[in-house]
Amino acid sequence: MKVATIGGGSSYTPELVEGLIDRYEEFPVEELWLVDIDEGQEKLNIVGNLAKRMIERAGVPIRVFLTLNREEALRGADFVTTQFRVGLLEARAKDERIPLKYEVLGQETNGPGGLFKALRTIPVILQICEQMETLCPNAWLINFTNPAGMVTEAVLRYSNIEKVVGLCNVPIGMEMNVAKRFDVDHERVRIQFAGLNHLVYGLDVFVDGVSIKEEAIRRLGESSTVKNIKGQDWEPEFIRALGVLPCSYHLYYYKSKEMVKKAMESETRAEVVQRLEEELFERYKDPDLSVKPPELEERGGAYYSDAAIRLMTSIYNDKRDIQAVNTMNRGAIHGIPYGSAVEVSCIITKDGPVPLTIGELPVAVNGLVQQIKSFERLTVEAAVTGDYEKAVLALAINPLTPSDTVAKQIVDEMLEAHRAYLPQFYSSSPKYTD
Repeated sequence: MKVATIGGGSSYTPELVEGLIDRYEEFPVEELWLVDIDEGQEKLNIVGNLAKRMIERAGVPIRVFLTLNREEALRGADFVTTQFRVGLLEARAKDERIPLKYEVLGQETNGPGGLFKALRTIPVILQICEQMETLCPNAWLINFTNPAGMVTEAVLRYSNIEKVVGLCNVPIGMEMNVAKRFDVDHERVRIQFAGLNHLVYGLDVFVDGVSIKEEAIRRLGESSTVKNIKGQDWEPEFIRALGVLPCSYHLYYYKSKEMVKKAMESETRAEVVQRLEEELFERYKDPDLSVKPPELEERGGAYYSDAAIRLMTSIYNDKRDIQAVNTMNRGAIHGIPYGSAVEVSCIITKDGPVPLTIGELPVAVNGLVQQIKSFERLTVEAAVTGDYEKAVLALAINPLTPSDTVAKQIVDEMLEAHRAYLPQFYSSSPKYTD
C-alpha cells in the first residue's frame, strides 16, 4: 500500500508518521512518499530524515521516499494526503496583516484570509486531481489543506474525483476536550457534529451513549480549545441560550470586535508560526531525535495523526465507525445544496463517508451557516473562473466584512499583494489584465 503526501516537507509530517507507526497493524503501509516543491526541498529533507529515523526506531517496514516530482509520488498511490500552503507563510502573513488595515480579521480560513487562501489553493488542488485521474484513479484524496471546506467544495464541484474527504482536527480536538473535562477515555465520547469547516457545532454530546450536552456546554463554554485562538471566553448567558457547543473559530464571528482588537495589538499568527517552525526544524535536524517532539503541539497540529490515520484506517478496514469529516452533504443538513461540502458526523465505510442525517439546524445557528456557505460557494467559483466581481461579492457577504466598499478595497489590495499566485485573475478579468 502506498501513501503520497503532498506538502511532505510540512512541520506536520511527524504527526502523520507517528499515526502510521501507531496504526501499522491495521493500516499496513509499505511506501510513504513525501513530495514538495523546489522551495521546500530543504525542509523536505530535514523532515524526511526524521520520518526515517522514527520508522527505524519503531521497527515497522515502511519505506520513505522523498521527491520533488509529484507525478512520481502520485503514480499508483492508494491514498493521497494534501497539506500544502501556496505562497508559504509569507502569503499567510499578508492574508492576516492587510485586512487589519481596514479593521477586518484576516485569519486564514475566515473572511479575507480564507478568501485569498482559497483563491491561491483551489487551482492547485484541481491540478492535483487531474493528475490523480491518470496516475492513481482509484486513490482516496484526504485533504488537510486549509480552507479544508472550500477545497473539498471545489473538488466536488469542479473535478472528476469522487473519492475525496476533507479533514480538520477541530472536531477531534473538541472530543478530546470533552474527554479531558469529564475525565473519561476519548473512545467513550461522541459529539454529533454539523455545520461547515471551522464553523462546526456540537449539536449533542454523549458519554457512553448518554447525552451530557447541558453540562458540556456549561464546562466547555468557558474557553477556547485550540492553540491558535486564545484569550477570549464566552458569555455564559449567550452560550446557554445558543444551546449547542461552538468550536473555537466561532469566536471570530460572535466576538468579532474583541478579536479584531486583539489581532491589531499582537503579531500575526503567521509570524508566530514562522518562529515556531524555525525552532521545530532545528529540533528535527537533531540526528538523535527519532520521535515526534512535544513542541509540535504548539504548532496547532494536535490530534492530526489521530484524525488522518484513523480516517484512512476506517476506510481501508470498512470499520463503519463515526467520525466528523468534510464530505458531500447529500441531504444530511437541510437547506444546504445536495452537492455542497459540509462538516458532519459520518459513518466511515470502504466506500467513503456516509453522512448522518441531521435535518434542520437549530434556528440560532442556521443563518450563520447559510451565510458562510454562500460565501464559500462564491469563493470557489471566483477561484476557478478568475471572476473579480465574484471575489468582491463573496467577501462583501461574509459577516466579518463591514461593507461592500471595504470588501472591494481589500480585494484590490490583496490581489496585488498575491499577484504571483493568482494568474487566473490577471488573464481573464477585465479589471486585472496585463
